[in-house]
Amino acid sequence: MEATKQETVTLIVTRQNDPSSAPYEETFEVPYRENMNVISALMEIRRNPVNAEGKDTTPIYWDMNCLEEVCGACSMVINGEPRQSCAALIDKLEQPIRLEPMSTFPIVRDLAVDRSQMFDSLKKVKAWVPIDGTYDLGPGPRMPEKKRQWAYELSKCMTCGVCLEACPNVNDKSDFIGPAPISQVRLFNSHPTGAMNKGERLEALMGEGGIGSCGNSQNCVQVCPKGIPLTTSIAEMNRATNIQSFKNFFGSDTNY
Repeated sequence: MEATKQETVTLIVTRQNDPSSAPYEETFEVPYRENMNVISALMEIRRNPVNAEGKDTTPIYWDMNCLEEVCGACSMVINGEPRQSCAALIDKLEQPIRLEPMSTFPIVRDLAVDRSQMFDSLKKVKAWVPIDGTYDLGPGPRMPEKKRQWAYELSKCMTCGVCLEACPNVNDKSDFIGPAPISQVRLFNSHPTGAMNKGERLEALMGEGGIGSCGNSQNCVQVCPKGIPLTTSIAEMNRATNIQSFKNFFGSDTNY
């Protein structure tokens, strides 16, 4: 049923009081307004925490920040698909709307999860450009325009975790770091200054839980809210790690 043909919006929310408690479902009905998104529906429940049975309940707990698909904080599973709730318009969703937390990450409460493992993976691959910030280094080296254009696309990653949620190889039985950190290795290795640590990043990808754990399901590129070419990055890093392994074997410092 389309939301525009009714006065209320029905949401079935998977809730959990804390990491150790059992999850349960709770149904809510909120007044329909034109141009609503999932966040505005959750805000309505927070304003008036009463479920569909008319019983008082606790406000739903979830993460959000920018409300314009930039910060990546409001990721959740909406009608079975991991995505940003700020960009999920009620009019375009089948009702009842089912909201669940991402299952890849440990639950904090209700729809909020702990994405620390993703940030730890970014640390593992050194997803930054290390420079000495104690003095002015002057203007940095310029990048060729063609490289800058595709590097900019990779820089759009907002660490939302949606690609990790969609990836079947990221689960509690695997230590696979996932698509986003792999793509960030490609980004920082392409930077003129970041390339100084190229070998270290590739070594990290060649280690446990690295690129060898990718099953090439290509789910990640389909769900990325920023349209980042994640599978292209994975393919490029496959090639780069193969070259790095040859360099390691022959003890060569030759640049390829």
